[in-house]
Amino acid sequence: MKLSFSSKKLEKELADEAALKRAYGDRAKRLQTRLDLLRAAPTLADVPPTPPPRRHELSHDMPGHFAVDITGNWRLIFKPDHDPVPQLEGGGIDLKAVTAVLIVEVKDYH
Repeated sequence: MKLSFSSKKLEKELADEAALKRAYGDRAKRLQTRLDLLRAAPTLADVPPTPPPRRHELSHDMPGHFAVDITGNWRLIFKPDHDPVPQLEGGGIDLKAVTAVLIVEVKDYH
């Protein structure tokens, strides 16, 4: 998938191993693994919903966003980067048609 970032600051933090380590410390290696997984997946449907990445759709104050686990309560949060977002006929996002995501943030939202 194609990855883009919600801010230049976030893009710089996630740019390389040294920047990741400065910004995220012990979480850097796992975060890099998740970014590599997203880049390698042809579509969002190809990102496993089972652990360890555990792709899952968010709700409440973040509808239309997804996350993958990093460590503990930390998540990499992203959303489809399509206009319009591909939809299934019966409703919901068509994960097989999502080929680009916008990385929104890395945080502990629990």
